[in-house]
Amino acid sequence: MSIDEIADTLGTVDILMEAKEESNDCVKPFDLEGVRADFPILSTEVNGQPLVYLDNAATGQKPRAVIDAERRYYEEDNANIHRGVHTLSQRATEAYEKARGVAARFLGLESDRQIVFVRGATEGVNLVAQSFLRPRIKAGDKILLTTMEHHANIVPWQLLRDEVGLELVVCPLNARGEVELATWQRLLEEHRPAMATMVHASNSLGTINPAAEMIAAARALGIPTLLDAAQSSPHFRVEVPALDPDFLVLSAHKLFGPTGVGLLYGKPERLEEMKPYQGGGDMIDIVSFEKTTFKAPPERFEAGTPNIAGVITFAEALKYLMAMDRVGAEKHETALRLRTEAGLREIAGLRIVGEAANKVAVVSFLMKTAHSHDIGTFLDQEGIAIRTGHHCCMPLMQSLGIPGTARASFAFYNTEDEVDRLIAGVAKIERFFS
Repeated sequence: MSIDEIADTLGTVDILMEAKEESNDCVKPFDLEGVRADFPILSTEVNGQPLVYLDNAATGQKPRAVIDAERRYYEEDNANIHRGVHTLSQRATEAYEKARGVAARFLGLESDRQIVFVRGATEGVNLVAQSFLRPRIKAGDKILLTTMEHHANIVPWQLLRDEVGLELVVCPLNARGEVELATWQRLLEEHRPAMATMVHASNSLGTINPAAEMIAAARALGIPTLLDAAQSSPHFRVEVPALDPDFLVLSAHKLFGPTGVGLLYGKPERLEEMKPYQGGGDMIDIVSFEKTTFKAPPERFEAGTPNIAGVITFAEALKYLMAMDRVGAEKHETALRLRTEAGLREIAGLRIVGEAANKVAVVSFLMKTAHSHDIGTFLDQEGIAIRTGHHCCMPLMQSLGIPGTARASFAFYNTEDEVDRLIAGVAKIERFFS
């Protein structure tokens, strides 16, 4: 079915046709200096030093286009959506729904009806846990996940464990911090879980999981899947049709957009069988004191007034990324990671944690002479922002026998000079504590 036929069927011709037209825009070759000029915060000084922002796995910085879009919405279009006949409400509604089309195109989808806007990847996982999995399970049923999961992809399933009796089966990692497909396949066959879920890229180790193969193995056994793409989507193109999960979640703030916004992708048949996660305005069809009927997905899962400005500016972030040479950006990030790893390995007593063959631009490390929190504090004095601690992956750290790590995480706007400043800063710490 063509995009035109889909749009006619869904009654969203204008939205999807605009997405179609934008998809024909030329992608600009990757230009590091031009990209850096788009991010105002990169010119900031911290402790008298030019900022080196290496905490991108926690949240990405925002380009001027995103900042301007949010200000413009509040200055020119601020109104509630789906409810008013006045001009501002209609403009806000149109921009909000066009954002759904942009998100669909970002994920390689033809239909925007598979996109549910949520507060972030965490809420997306909770929605699937409560609306999809909970009605399907009984005490003793299992869910399969990996050791490297973020807390957001652990705790929602533990809540079901405590409420229903769901059992968590955890796929271990090899010494390099990788999931081995043979182990994943064995656990699928042995436990026949009610669901299998995995992170696409680890926020702590940088490991990129073989998600397509892991999902295919589960699908062959009739097991539904959820893919956490919060950490992969900022680094490379995530194509839902190629991966074919039942569900996928991601967060806007990781994608250089606003905080408090994300999306859940779901296969149409999965969304149709799910009951609402929350009740209230805008997700209803008819309400009486005796009965309420609900809208079709995705509106069924978007109760109340959403973060309208956030969704609209999320779309601006996605359009910014889609206009970029993402292959060129990924190559640049990989070069930064390799340069970082090579430089850090020259420092006595330093160990890199996470040696997977396939990684995003994340480098976690430990020093014999300094605690990770001391490393972060000392580097901050040099204007260098990194993350320290367990990175919302306490079970992973426990499996590794460590309390946490120092983590440098890169984006396409980082530079070789910033890498060199990081390495020099860490070397200085080693000398200080030796």
